[in-house]
Amino acid sequence: MIWNREAECMARDEMEELQLKKLQEVVKRAYENVSYYKKAFEDADVFPEDIETLEDIEKLPFTSKTDLRDAYPFGMFAVSPDDIVEVHTTSGTTGKPTVSGYTQNDLELWSEVMARALSMAGGDRTDRIQNCYGYGLFTGGLGVHYGAQKIGATVIPISAGNTMRQVEIMQDFGSTILTCTPSYAMYLAEVLENQGVSADKINLKAGVFGAEMWTEEMRTEIEKRLNLSALNIYGLTEIIGPGVAQECSVKEGLHIFDDHFYPEIINPDTLKALPSGDKGELVLTTLTREGMPVIRFRTRDITALRYGQCKCGRTHVKMDRITGRSDDMLKIRGVIVFPSQIERALLKIEGMEPQYQIIVSRPQQLDELEVQVETSPALFSDEVKHVEEVKKNIEKHIHDEIGIRVNISLVEPQSLPRSEGKAVRVIDKRDLK
Repeated sequence: MIWNREAECMARDEMEELQLKKLQEVVKRAYENVSYYKKAFEDADVFPEDIETLEDIEKLPFTSKTDLRDAYPFGMFAVSPDDIVEVHTTSGTTGKPTVSGYTQNDLELWSEVMARALSMAGGDRTDRIQNCYGYGLFTGGLGVHYGAQKIGATVIPISAGNTMRQVEIMQDFGSTILTCTPSYAMYLAEVLENQGVSADKINLKAGVFGAEMWTEEMRTEIEKRLNLSALNIYGLTEIIGPGVAQECSVKEGLHIFDDHFYPEIINPDTLKALPSGDKGELVLTTLTREGMPVIRFRTRDITALRYGQCKCGRTHVKMDRITGRSDDMLKIRGVIVFPSQIERALLKIEGMEPQYQIIVSRPQQLDELEVQVETSPALFSDEVKHVEEVKKNIEKHIHDEIGIRVNISLVEPQSLPRSEGKAVRVIDKRDLK
């Protein structure tokens, strides 16, 4: 189902004409109303009238998460505080959070893009959407909520946590669409199985999963265990929240709603633009937000852009699945490693649970990488010889994936922490200062 055919199926030349008009408007609005951008543009010797083509966006300075934190709490707002009707923040686990402010029109925009996203998952007014994203300052819960209301679906605003209640509601209410992180979807599947509830006894048809990186192998596992179509959603608080991009049923990349969010791919080292198809860091510019326009925000997410009409009929530019972050990648003995590579390797092993944690340490001069992997109850009680064979098999799969040897620790079933939000996969114990 296509929610907004005019916008989602627009010819590329028409889209670029629309994007340029909106880009010129947002640059002018940011320059005139946000002191940070006025100074940043002037320091770069670029002014609103210099934006004559879409390529001229490269003249504009980047915005970083640090820039947004430094403006805490309301320094990036482009409107009067009286016009802000809602605020959200990032978690702030590494310092001051970034604050995102929304006008009433911004909430309408958010509802629109989330309506498109949920429609891509097959959602309509007949659906019951079990929304397990957190409500509150985190953008996930309310973003999905607004979109679900826009399409006329029944929202079950259960939020994160209280897993036994989640499972009960899923069965009693006949939930048809599940929205949460992929790691929490796996946990829900695990709880259902422990209770003896077969996946074909629940009514889920689709899941909209995001807020953390996940692999194609994880998708296969979720779809098998929950008997649904698992789709990827992408967003970030700094831009609007969930609803920047969404995967359709074709499952060949996420459609970026580029009539509202203009994407670029840059080399994270040289900061130069990369052509379509090349992998690099995603940079986003809000084209239509009123309360808090953001120009050339460095997301740190690694992906590639692909243009052309999708088999579903949509013409929005598509982004590949996020494979890592330019600031979260691990450098182990000179080799770049992303946590998603470890997950991919584990899920290639028949019967292996996707529950793991990566421990990085430097006991002497060299980095050591330990991967703690949960075993099945049967394996944990099995003979030592077989357990050693399993360890060697895991080591080989991970070595084939990342090119370096790691230490494997098999831990008891359900001993690793479960997450109701974003899973914590990496513990870095090195002192790299």
